[in-house]
Amino acid sequence: MSRRQKPAKSLTRFDLLERLIAEVLQLSAPADSVISAFFRANKNLGMRDRAFYAETVWAVLRNRSWYTHLSAAGSGSMNRRFALLAVLDCFGPAGLAPDPARKIFPQVSDQEQAWLAHVESVRQTQIDPAVRESTPPWLYQEWVAGLGPAEALACARAMNQTAPLDLRINTHLVKPAEVIDEFLSDQVSVTRFDFFPDALRIEGKPALHKTKPFLRGWVEVQDLGSQCLAKLVHAKRGQFIVDFCAGAGGKTLAIGAALKNTGRLYALDVSATRLARLKPRLARSGLSNVWPSAITGPTDDRVKRLHGKADAVLVDAPCSGLGTLRRNPDLKWRMTADRIGPLNEQQSEILLQASRLVKSGGLLVYGTCSPLPQENELIVERFLSEQPGFRRVSAQEILSAQRIDLPADWQAFTSAGDLMLWPHRTQTDGFYAAVLTRD
Repeated sequence: MSRRQKPAKSLTRFDLLERLIAEVLQLSAPADSVISAFFRANKNLGMRDRAFYAETVWAVLRNRSWYTHLSAAGSGSMNRRFALLAVLDCFGPAGLAPDPARKIFPQVSDQEQAWLAHVESVRQTQIDPAVRESTPPWLYQEWVAGLGPAEALACARAMNQTAPLDLRINTHLVKPAEVIDEFLSDQVSVTRFDFFPDALRIEGKPALHKTKPFLRGWVEVQDLGSQCLAKLVHAKRGQFIVDFCAGAGGKTLAIGAALKNTGRLYALDVSATRLARLKPRLARSGLSNVWPSAITGPTDDRVKRLHGKADAVLVDAPCSGLGTLRRNPDLKWRMTADRIGPLNEQQSEILLQASRLVKSGGLLVYGTCSPLPQENELIVERFLSEQPGFRRVSAQEILSAQRIDLPADWQAFTSAGDLMLWPHRTQTDGFYAAVLTRD
């Protein structure tokens, strides 16, 4: 039975922060779930304090190896040293200063101040890049093998950055210009992508859920890379499309809008809980062409009834998620190399079963949010070697047919013609996708 937390008012800010860091670093649950539970247990924390705790904990997760290295010479608990380093990185020296108006006293001792000054000199020394960029050695070596040392370093640094807030415009309901005008009227600054007219990037951290475009269902939060993957289905009016691993439905909604609210779009997933999160989003979207359905697995009878009927099937396969470290930095500590093999078997089986839904001439899109070849091109190569009725289609040609020409400096396409988005090149999450067709 877990110990009940003391109310926030009986503890100093750093007491609470140390406690939260300790809980998150147990890695027994996703960090966002642990942080949410912490806020529920400390309801008296205001918005500024919640932002302080969340940002500091994410900094610890992003920089865990580096902070461990820096903390070796310190004193006191490791979690307190992590807290001091994270606050310094996130908020500068002002973050460690007492704030009498808000009755917050970090109580940084003279010894700790001296240690922090020493840390600043250590930061300038040469160190193993995997440690400096707080990346597990096995993962860093994967990037070195695939990208070379220089790009591996750039990738690790990009993965440690905070992700921007990208939106997809719901073109079923509204035109992009109208969305932009409404955001500007709400004092929200946006950036538009010339090569991807359905996408916007929000500047700063506005209360998005209170803006008119969000409340009206005009926009959905979706990383630009994820939007690219959804476009590879090349949805056309009246088609029958299956999103085979729909989850909470971000790509489902993008495909539904691309269908112009026509045809049929089945959103399948083994998790009824994940699909339940799609329902309110679906209601906001104004779409009526989407049918969510929880299945027991890829060989469910409801799946078998769809064999040979789909114009396109999207397989956003369960994966390591290591392309999303900007948003989920705890994943690099929770995911280990020995967990990739079992995932590969699952990915291959799902791709095989999903392929049976594709009709002759139809498209099969296999994608992940992983940068690992074991989860990506190796899965596709194995599938193609065993299923001669399928062949690759150029992902670049599929996008160009929709007037989407990704920037040349993204280097977004592999020699085999697949899509591969690296965060340090694209400022998106890491995504892979291959487009196949049945002859």
